[in-house]
Amino acid sequence: MAQGTRKAGGGLARPVQPSEDLAQICGNDPLPRSQVVSKVWDHIRKNNLQNPQNKREIVADDKLKKVFGGKDRVSMFEMNKHLSNHLK
Repeated sequence: MAQGTRKAGGGLARPVQPSEDLAQICGNDPLPRSQVVSKVWDHIRKNNLQNPQNKREIVADDKLKKVFGGKDRVSMFEMNKHLSNHLK
């Protein structure tokens, strides 16, 4: 393949299947990882789940706690690691 003609569809654009717990937030249909993260952020903003003193910290509600392995609070960076565990 010539340089610059790489096929799209790998990595972030490839649809992934959310787990049952994650599907409660982003739906049950396969989505690109970027859309899953976007929907999780929509949920965080809609429910005001960012720590006001530290915006990088997410305070889990009942739905997110299942995705975050039972943790009450995770950092933005830790969140992506937890999301990976719920994507097939």
